[in-house]
Amino acid sequence: MSKRMEEATKLLQKGKLYDSKEAIELAISASKVKFDETLEMHIKLGVDSKQADQQVRGVMVLPNGTGKSKKVLVLAKGEKANQAKEAGADFVGDDDMIEKIQKENWFEYDVIVATPDMMASLGKIARVLGPKGLMPNPKSGTVTMDVVKAVNEIKAGKIEYRLDKTNIIHCPIGKVSFGYEKLKENYDALLETIVKAKPAAAKGTYLKSIAVSTTMGPGIKINPRQ
Repeated sequence: MSKRMEEATKLLQKGKLYDSKEAIELAISASKVKFDETLEMHIKLGVDSKQADQQVRGVMVLPNGTGKSKKVLVLAKGEKANQAKEAGADFVGDDDMIEKIQKENWFEYDVIVATPDMMASLGKIARVLGPKGLMPNPKSGTVTMDVVKAVNEIKAGKIEYRLDKTNIIHCPIGKVSFGYEKLKENYDALLETIVKAKPAAAKGTYLKSIAVSTTMGPGIKINPRQ
């Protein structure tokens, strides 16, 4: 453990479950690095991600954004391509962009938005995009004819939440520089969204555990039943 991490860990009481206010304030005060750290939420759910009827996945726009400006590539033709450019997409194209990714291993963007008619061509590079989490998906709102809405939401701070193999959702909720009020607002919005997304098939305790941590900081456990 680094000296900085040791100092941050000393601020925590071993085994204590904090309320969300204390936890967020602790995470902010423990941030001593020279860059603006991201605060993440880690939510363990009482579901089985292997079961199709217990999946928890969706998208939402955080009230105060994430603090990170994402670069958006839009794959569309004709008028939809023009709309994407006007909406502020960083890169716009169709088969030429797919070829660029294929031949040049090009990944200078964070999100790909595609119109449905581009999906057949995108299939050629699905094996490349999939492992990087870049393959457009209707559930995340990145396969759509409304490219303007998609670009605007991504630029405004849209995030995708989904379970990992251990039934935990990991999501950024902003930068330390946001301060407590904005981070708490984002925290509450994400938690409310995930509670509302509870699958009907989920039995027993739904919110198993919650923690927050900064990019380089320790995990701070929160009482999920506060």
